[in-house]
Order: sequence, then structure tokens, then C-alpha cells
Amino acid sequence: MSMWLTDGQKIGVALTSFGALFMVLGVLLFFDGALLALGNILFLAGFPLIIGTQKTFYFFARKQKLRGTICFIGGIILVFCKWPFIGVIVETLGFLNLFGDFFPVVLTFLRQVPGIGHVLSLPYISSVADRLAGSRTSIV
Repeated sequence: MSMWLTDGQKIGVALTSFGALFMVLGVLLFFDGALLALGNILFLAGFPLIIGTQKTFYFFARKQKLRGTICFIGGIILVFCKWPFIGVIVETLGFLNLFGDFFPVVLTFLRQVPGIGHVLSLPYISSVADRLAGSRTSIV
């Protein structure tokens, strides 16, 4: 019987999840620099554990992702330099540049979840979600 995730990947998921939680708490608590910095450290520690260090390097070092990488790392540096509000904005722009390709996949997955899928299929919400995710609707 094979496991879906290795032990290292499970630790990576936990670190990344706690990092996201601390970043959300840092934003909710009026851009608390300590929580944002801790969230960034946990996220950066967990991401290579999930996909591996070599794949992480190639993900961030690709030429088409260079602007997103610079914004993401620059935002983290701004948070560490006690500019949390501007740092989070720059970091968010970098995050959207880096991970924006995954939004249609996430939207497709969320549409299959029973409670959320019904909400996402409502007329106005469906068109807004498609526009935000960059999904293309086929004309039949």
C-alpha cells in the first residue's frame, strides 16, 4: 500500500499551511510584521519540502517567472525591513505572477466540491470567478 505523501511532504504541507495561516493573521491584525515574517519563513521552508529543492529552484528561476520571483522575494525583504504594508502588496503581486497559472485548476476543483460548487455555479458569481481565474468558456 503506497502513501500519497511522504513524511517530508507532510511536514512541508504543515509548514506551508501554518505559514499561510500566520500571513492571514498578520494581515487581519493590521499588518503585524512579526506574524507576516513568521508566515513567510514557514512558507519558504515548507514549499521545497513539498515539491523538492531542485523543482523549487527551477520553478522560481524560470525566465517567464522572473518578475514574479523578484516581486515575491522583494516583498519578503520589505516585510523583514519593517515595511509590512508595502511588502505584502509587492509580495501579493509576485504571488499572483508566480502562481496565477494554477487558479483555473483550483477553480475547477472548487466547482466539484458540493457546497462551494453550488455557490460558484450561480450566474453572476460564475462569470466573476471565470474572469478572475482567467478561464475560457467554450462556445458550443
